[in-house]
Amino acid sequence: MTASLSAFKKHLTGDPMRTVMAALNLSLFMTAFLLESPEKVLAGFWTIQLAPCGLITDYMALAGPGAAFFNAGCVMLVGFLLTLVLRLRYTGGTVASLSLMAGFALFGKNALNILPILAGVWLYARYQREKMSRYIYIALFGTCLGPVVSEFAVYAPLPLPLRLIGAVGAGLFIGFILPPIASYTLRIHQGYNLYNIGFAAGIVGLMVMSLSKSIGYAPNTLLLWATGYNVPMAIYLTVVFGAMLAVGFLCNGHKLRGLWRITRHSGRSVADFVAMDGFAVTLMNMGLVGLFSTAYMLAIGGDLNGPTLGGIFTVMGFGAFGKHLKNITPVMLGVVLGSFFKVWTMTTPSVQIAALFCTALAPIAGEYGFIWGLAAGLIHSSVVLCVGALHGGLNLYNNGFSAGLVCIILIPLIEVFQKEKGI
Repeated sequence: MTASLSAFKKHLTGDPMRTVMAALNLSLFMTAFLLESPEKVLAGFWTIQLAPCGLITDYMALAGPGAAFFNAGCVMLVGFLLTLVLRLRYTGGTVASLSLMAGFALFGKNALNILPILAGVWLYARYQREKMSRYIYIALFGTCLGPVVSEFAVYAPLPLPLRLIGAVGAGLFIGFILPPIASYTLRIHQGYNLYNIGFAAGIVGLMVMSLSKSIGYAPNTLLLWATGYNVPMAIYLTVVFGAMLAVGFLCNGHKLRGLWRITRHSGRSVADFVAMDGFAVTLMNMGLVGLFSTAYMLAIGGDLNGPTLGGIFTVMGFGAFGKHLKNITPVMLGVVLGSFFKVWTMTTPSVQIAALFCTALAPIAGEYGFIWGLAAGLIHSSVVLCVGALHGGLNLYNNGFSAGLVCIILIPLIEVFQKEKGI
């Protein structure tokens, strides 16, 4: 027993990236109680569990910033504990998945609606007679369809016991079918969409929405958007990302050596920076892209709230798995460019989110250059504002769904034009 406990402790502390993610998880809990009293935090946390949560439901507006951060801590903790139980080696994919667990728990995922989906993926692994560790990332990313579970539990026109059975059943079904669908969608976009599960989940969400409408039921849509939290959120993000940059710098021998070299990668999946460039350089890159995303939001006069923090956390997490300043900047500039002649502005809520999540298409800029990256962001900013209606806001990774569609259109065109030029 003692030897087993000692081995577990060694596993917990033996991987520096695991330690970083544990510290990030702890920071969420600490910040929750710095922002609000324990009574408000716990009351708001319960409100979050019982509320519908389709796009866009900002938990800071719904239940307060303390409750939102506490929910994010709990959701990330579920993922973190799963990585410990499965004894996973921390890769870029691990970092990205846990970062999304935290980020989207500020506006859609909660500690209850993720569980049936995780269980559904586990059932699929059992059905395939394979280890859960093979599907853990699909399970963690797949919790983006948590709103389907909440929609059944809260709003389905059925008695409470049947609503709960329906919610659990829907989550199990989604988790069971996601792995084979995600495997197929990856082949469609050829790794140019970093949010592959978002693409797969969009297709599943479209199916759920279609079935719901065919029996006369349409999911509820919301727009809860918090404002007025820029100062405390900017302080939190600056401290977290600044610490990442500083720790990476110290662990890299007090040098920035290797940070620019990371940009040699296009970002096309699978681009695991932890494996290819090491812990220190990857951590510096995560801190740098996180600070860049935060600075962008402040520069345009945007709002730092649940959805935008979710986007910033996503950019940071994928700073270990495909994103760097060279390949995200052109795509983000494409969204900015669109704001000058389209019917929305940079501070429109959905566009604020799109400018962060459009970086799913960073591999296009990394592989084909600045102009094509700019085009990808420009097209994405229009597509993403329309496709949400297809799944009724039930897929939290709406930008991942949009990015998959953009890839289907753009990649064949790029290849044709480059072939004609003899590139």
